[in-house]
Amino acid sequence: MNHEYYMSLAIEEAKKAESIGEVPIGAVIVKEDKVIARGYNEREHTQKASSHAEFIAIERANEAVGSWRLEDCVLYVTLEPCPMCAGAILQSRIPTVVFGAYDPKAGCTGTLMNLLTDSRFNHRAEVIPEVLHERCSTMLTSFFQQLREKKKRNK
Repeated sequence: MNHEYYMSLAIEEAKKAESIGEVPIGAVIVKEDKVIARGYNEREHTQKASSHAEFIAIERANEAVGSWRLEDCVLYVTLEPCPMCAGAILQSRIPTVVFGAYDPKAGCTGTLMNLLTDSRFNHRAEVIPEVLHERCSTMLTSFFQQLREKKKRNK
């Protein structure tokens, strides 16, 4: 699999989130070298805590394959998954997760902890970090910098 290619598709999803004022996080799920689901952050738009890019992509992938099990899939996401999304990844049996930027405040695939490789769970996933890290990280940093500048202007 070409991790950089699929991560670039996740970045395109993140740009969709940014275009509607959301934190730019995007995800795609690939099965047999084909994208079966896409998602981007929609939490502010929907006002639902579960509207994370990964969660949306997982739900769409479940629909696409007709099963809650996503055993032959790879999840690509621009930001390291949080605890909720890591849980959804485990529950859906996704075997491989590829992410771009680390999340120092909520990352649960290596930063704060690694839920996906914890041997106490009955399922684990391989984690491949930092694919197109610079692009993913820069997109997030720029978004938050612009947000802070906007808040300063509005004071």
